[in-house]
Amino acid sequence: MRPTLVWGSFCDVPEPSGPTELLAALAAVLRGWGNRWFVFGAQAVVAYGLPRMTADVDATVRLVPDDWLAFCAEMDRAGFESRTDDLDAFVRATRVLPFVHRASGIPLDLILAGSPLEDEFIERARPLDLGGVTVPVISVEDLLVTKILAGRAKDVDDVHGILRERAGGLDLVRVRTLLGGLERALARADLVAVLDRALAEVGPS
Repeated sequence: MRPTLVWGSFCDVPEPSGPTELLAALAAVLRGWGNRWFVFGAQAVVAYGLPRMTADVDATVRLVPDDWLAFCAEMDRAGFESRTDDLDAFVRATRVLPFVHRASGIPLDLILAGSPLEDEFIERARPLDLGGVTVPVISVEDLLVTKILAGRAKDVDDVHGILRERAGGLDLVRVRTLLGGLERALARADLVAVLDRALAEVGPS
């Protein structure tokens, strides 16, 4: 059974400055844990210049040392609280550490890196300013790949937005190569087609 996520009263209304405050606190903790991480998801879409309503933060991290229990204790001291009533079971099932930032009430999902591809994403992440704090953000090509893989309507909308704004500066060969590798690994045959369809719908840059 999937562990139940629980919320406190501090989660009601995130403040506008919340993501910056959250990211600054997170970056301070991760400097002591190898500093190998990147922001992805909606915050990354915003970082690349596309308007997006979002009330959470997603990041992937490779913890050094690999001791997520000790890391969670440090996160608690830094102002982050777990959102699940059974953290051990939740992490074993999902490889996700679900936090909420007490000061802002903003949820934070930390994905524990567990694949060579995620390590590649970490290596290619680039430092970007997110509201006054500089943090590693997934590369725009890798962001496209994650959005196509997720495949929800809002993710496809983000793919279109990224292509409209940045198609001329994208390494689409790398995007196709990554998507092709994922198709083989996941026994799928639809990922490159999503990219091609989006490119056709967006038109020349």
